[in-house]
Amino acid sequence: MTANLPETMRQIRFTAAGGPEVLAIETVPLPQAGPGQVLIEVVAAGVNRPDIQQREGKYPPPKGATEIPGLEVAGRIVALGADVDGLALGDEVCALTISGGYAEFAVAEAGQCLPRPAPLSLVEAAGIPETYFTVYSTVIQRGRLQPGEAFLVHGGSSGIGSTAIQIAKHHGARVFATAGSAEKCDFCRDLGAEAAINYREEDFVERVKALTDGNGVDVILDMVGAPYLAKNLSALAIEGRLVQIAFMQGYKVDAFSMTPIMMKRLTFTGATLRARPKSEKAAIARGLADDVWPLLEAGTIRPIIHATFPLEEADKAHELMESSAHLGKIMLVTGR
Repeated sequence: MTANLPETMRQIRFTAAGGPEVLAIETVPLPQAGPGQVLIEVVAAGVNRPDIQQREGKYPPPKGATEIPGLEVAGRIVALGADVDGLALGDEVCALTISGGYAEFAVAEAGQCLPRPAPLSLVEAAGIPETYFTVYSTVIQRGRLQPGEAFLVHGGSSGIGSTAIQIAKHHGARVFATAGSAEKCDFCRDLGAEAAINYREEDFVERVKALTDGNGVDVILDMVGAPYLAKNLSALAIEGRLVQIAFMQGYKVDAFSMTPIMMKRLTFTGATLRARPKSEKAAIARGLADDVWPLLEAGTIRPIIHATFPLEEADKAHELMESSAHLGKIMLVTGR
């Protein structure tokens, strides 16, 4: 089932591995929705760190997926593949995509689509899927964060960080965040962090221990990687959980003491999202619908949009992402 559709669309591709200058716009035929999939007329798409890694040739899409970047979109459903239930033409949704979001039309699995929360525009809704799927599946499901526990997120002013602060806060946890400037620390506190630690000026291990009467935090969400591993283990409380979702400053550690893991009975785990089976992503979507969507519908939490760029200026969006000067999400808009 399809709406009246154009034959072609604009999309962004990488001409080679490299810097933002390799992003180019092109006109191509529309993709087709397969069984269990929908075709979305994209209003906006989120820009995320994995897009930068893919552009650099370090994070290829899974086998069989389009090489067009883009992990999240929002827009209107304009075609339904076979065996799609519960969705209809014209529905306004946001969706997690395995790739292909930097385009005027994108294919998404039906199970990874969620309705646009009423208080949000489609541009705002496009800032939900990648970060909310990631945070919910790692902090709440894998990290098992409980109400009353203490939670620390590194990079609290990023898209992931701003999402984690809000979800953990409204899950009933004490929330702490690290950030790299006074402005970013203020941003984290405004979102609900009890304390924001400027890692350029303070030792976050000492600070979180002081804030928790020497106990440490129960869950840490880390994107930094190798330089923070020993510090994270030190900052965790008894039975604490460290969840690794990226390695922005390296993934190899020459040596570290495993003693804290044994003595404090710690859990060190991690996860990626893109390569997980679609059945698992659909399960995450159902959890979000039950636990997080009511908060979005009520306006209690929201995606924080820092800047929007037209699709043809995707290179500028990547430059901003790499500068780390943003507070929240960076979006591409198609004009549709």
